[in-house]
Amino acid sequence: MKTLNCLFIVLFFVTLSAQEKLDIYFDFNKANPNSNSIQILNEWIKNNSFAEVYKMEGYCDTVDSKTYNLKLAERRIHTIENILKLNKIKVVDTIERIPFGENFDFSSNQDENRKVSFFYQKPTPKNSFSEKIKNAKVGELLNLKGLNFYNMSDVVLPNSRPILDELLQMMKDNPTLKIEIQGHICCKEIEIEDISLKRAKTVYDFLLSNAISADRISYKGFASTRPIYPLPEKNEEERVANRRVEILIIEK
Repeated sequence: MKTLNCLFIVLFFVTLSAQEKLDIYFDFNKANPNSNSIQILNEWIKNNSFAEVYKMEGYCDTVDSKTYNLKLAERRIHTIENILKLNKIKVVDTIERIPFGENFDFSSNQDENRKVSFFYQKPTPKNSFSEKIKNAKVGELLNLKGLNFYNMSDVVLPNSRPILDELLQMMKDNPTLKIEIQGHICCKEIEIEDISLKRAKTVYDFLLSNAISADRISYKGFASTRPIYPLPEKNEEERVANRRVEILIIEK
């Protein structure tokens, strides 16, 4: 009964989340992905830091014995799982690992049979930016908290990438949403090199390059004309709060 309850919980959670699949391919008799699939997997990892993997299936071609191929399928699953975990991708404790070996409907192209398919979801965390967007009204400003840049630069810090990913997913999940991206800086009355505008454009370009239509997004820079805390700020906490990127809800 306990096992059945756990399975029910997993299946229920999966139905509430976006379910997706990625196929990773292997060369003949190899337990490590081929070079092309390594590139695909690395790109997926970079763009799916919030994903949770809940099932993995391993496959082989029809060469060699069924027993050998079943073991090879298990090794391939193990390899992909280790890669995901090393890259901080969550693999749920109740994950299903299913080695089919060669016991499945084959493709006539043997290259397509040598693979691991893993299934994942992107659950929406409570109090996430997506939840705030869902509850926001037209005209409301939302801070992209945690989106940070190198000093006096429009280059996003690597640990801020999940914030951009969440914003992108939010735009995909809400196809009628239109926003204005607003950049702000701290400390100085006169802006140098339009940093606030460039930072807002960085977010704009990221969305545009990921298939978000230009008629849904725009951007502006306000320099230090709209500080949360009066200038000059009293401490670093106030400077960080003023140095921000915000989203204005234009249309939902």
